[in-house]
Amino acid sequence: MSTDSSAGSSTPTPGATMADSLSTTAFRQRIARVDREAEERAATRQHAKGKRTARERINDLLDDSTFLEIGRYTGSGAGEKARPSGVVTGFGQIDGRQVAVYSQDFSVSGGALGTIEGDKIVRLLDDALRLRIPVIGLIDSGGAKIQEGVGALRQYGRIFNRTCAASGLVPQISVILGPCAGGAVYSPALTDFVIATRQASHMFVTGPDVVRAVTGEQISAEDLGGARIHGSVSGVVHYVAEDEEDALGQVRSFLAYLPSSAEVDAPLYAYDDTDAQADAEAARSVGEIVPASTRQAYDVVEVVSAVVDHGELVQVQEEFAANVVVGFACFEGHPVGIVANQPLVDAGTLDVDASEKLARFVRFCDAFGLPVVTFVDVPGYRPGAEQEHAGIIRRGAKVINAYATATVPLVTIVLRKAYGGAYIVMGSKAIGADLNFCWPGAEIAVLGAAGAVGIIHRRDLAKVRDEQGEEAATAEHERLVAEYTDAVINPDKAVAIGEIDAVIAPEDTRSVIVDSLAALRAKNDARPDSPKKHDNIPL
Repeated sequence: MSTDSSAGSSTPTPGATMADSLSTTAFRQRIARVDREAEERAATRQHAKGKRTARERINDLLDDSTFLEIGRYTGSGAGEKARPSGVVTGFGQIDGRQVAVYSQDFSVSGGALGTIEGDKIVRLLDDALRLRIPVIGLIDSGGAKIQEGVGALRQYGRIFNRTCAASGLVPQISVILGPCAGGAVYSPALTDFVIATRQASHMFVTGPDVVRAVTGEQISAEDLGGARIHGSVSGVVHYVAEDEEDALGQVRSFLAYLPSSAEVDAPLYAYDDTDAQADAEAARSVGEIVPASTRQAYDVVEVVSAVVDHGELVQVQEEFAANVVVGFACFEGHPVGIVANQPLVDAGTLDVDASEKLARFVRFCDAFGLPVVTFVDVPGYRPGAEQEHAGIIRRGAKVINAYATATVPLVTIVLRKAYGGAYIVMGSKAIGADLNFCWPGAEIAVLGAAGAVGIIHRRDLAKVRDEQGEEAATAEHERLVAEYTDAVINPDKAVAIGEIDAVIAPEDTRSVIVDSLAALRAKNDARPDSPKKHDNIPL
C-alpha cells in the first residue's frame, strides 16, 4: 500500500526531541498568542475601570512565583480554539503556606458562571478539602450565564454544597472586587470572612433596577449594596478595604492568625526576651487608660493593644456593631481571638447586631482552635421596643450558645462592671469560661448600684422626698448607693463563690493572661459521643 506524501508533515524529523518537535513549537506559539491576547483584552477592560485582571490579582495575593494554575483551558482544549475560561483556579502560597485560590475574570463574558466555571470552582473546593488548605475566592462576576439556564444555577448549588462542607474545617475568605448579585451572593456569605473594596464592590440579591420595578423605590447600587452599607449596616462584610491592594493585604493579615485547617495548630511566631520586655513595659500602663468612674467612656482598643504582643490587634467587622470589638492578636507568639465591650459606643451595651457579631466570632475561633480572651465592661443589654422586636432574646441566645459550646481555652477579664444577663453571656465562669479575673473595684451584680437602690428603696426614698424634700432624698440615695456598692457589687462575693478566680491589679493583666493561656494550652474538651447531630442554635 502506498503512503500519502502529505502525511509526512506530522512525522517527527529524525533526531528531533520533544523539546523542538513541530507539535511543541506550534503549541508554544499558539498558547503564547492566546495568553497574550487574553491578558491584553483583560487589562484593557479592567484597567479602564480601575480594577486589576484576574491573574494580576492572584499574583498580588500570593508569594512570588508560587501559583500553579489548574484547568486553564477547560472547556476549549489547548488546540486551535484554545481560550481561557471565565475563572482562574489553582494553588499557591501565602507566607509560605499552601492555599487554594480562584479568581473570576470579568473580561470573559462578564465573569459569568456557567458549567465550565462551576466545574472548575467545585474541583478546587474538593481539592482544598482533601488537602486541608484555606480557600480564597476573588469575586468579580455578573452572575449566572443566562443562556445556560438551570445548568448555571445548578453550579451555584454545587458550590454552596462544597462551601458548607468546608465550613469549620478549612478557612474560607471571599474578596468582592466587583459585582456580586442574585444567588451568587450566598457563596461568599457562607464563607468565614468577606472583604470588599469601598469603590468597586456591590452585593445584593436583587439589584436597583429590580427594586425599582417591584417596589418603586429609587436607590443606587452603592446605597443598596455597596461596601459601606454591608460593612456598617448589614454586617455582611467583615473588612472594608480602600482598594484592591488593601483588600488582598487584609487576606494575608487574617490568614496570619489562622491554622490551615481545624486539624492543625495556628502558626506560632518567634517571640524572644526582648519582645517580652517591651510588651511587659507597655502593659504596665494599661490601668491608666481606664477611668475609675463606670460612667466615663474610654477606648477598649487601647486596653487590648496595651496587653497583646507588639500592640497589634486585627479587628473583624470594625465598622459594624462597634459597641463590641472582636479580632485577632497574639500572646507570646500564640494567636488568639479577642472579644471586648466598647464603652465608646452605646456604653458598650449588647444589642441584636453586637450579639450576632460576637457569637459568630466566638464560634469561628472555636472551630479553628483559637483561644478566646474576653474583656468585659458591660452595663447590660440595650433597652427598648426596637431591640425586643428585632429579636434580642433570640439573637442574644446565640452568644450563650457560642460560649457554652466552645471547647477552646476561655479567659475572661472584668475591667469595671458586668451587670445582669450581659455578665452571664460575656464569658462568665458559669457559662463555661475556664479562668476569670477582675480588676479591683469591679462591679458584678444584677444591676448597677444606682438602679438597684432605686428599685429596692423606692418607697423609703419617696417618703424622704415627701417629708424632707428633694435635696434630702438625693443625699439619702447617694448614701444607699455607697452602702449597696460596699455590700453587694464589689468583687468579694464573686470571688467567694468561685465566679471570679482572682482579683488582679491592672498592670498584671498581660502576665495573668499569658500564664492562663499557658496553663490551658493542653485543654482537650471535646464533646462526648452523643446521639444528637448538632445543637439547635437559635439562628
